[in-house]
Amino acid sequence: MNRTRQRGWLGLIAILIALVIVALLAQKLLKTYGLVPGSDPSAQAGPRGPGPAAPAAVDPTGATPAPTNPIARARGLEQQVQRDAQDLGKRVDEQTK
Repeated sequence: MNRTRQRGWLGLIAILIALVIVALLAQKLLKTYGLVPGSDPSAQAGPRGPGPAAPAAVDPTGATPAPTNPIARARGLEQQVQRDAQDLGKRVDEQTK
């Protein structure tokens, strides 16, 4: 009779030990990914990346840069939509002839 009562306690202790093992592994994994506050893996590993870069030379044959003004961008988009609509209208007219 005494053994049947102890089985429940032994099972509970085994589950608690497994839970502690899983918690320790999860904590180690979170530290590895840097998700735990105060554990910055990049501070230990040193600097990453290629380092400081020099400014690139300007290529005059490249595309014109997009305007940063929202109104100018909207006008440019409107002009492009109008050109696309005209091209589409020409294609439709050519196909229906």
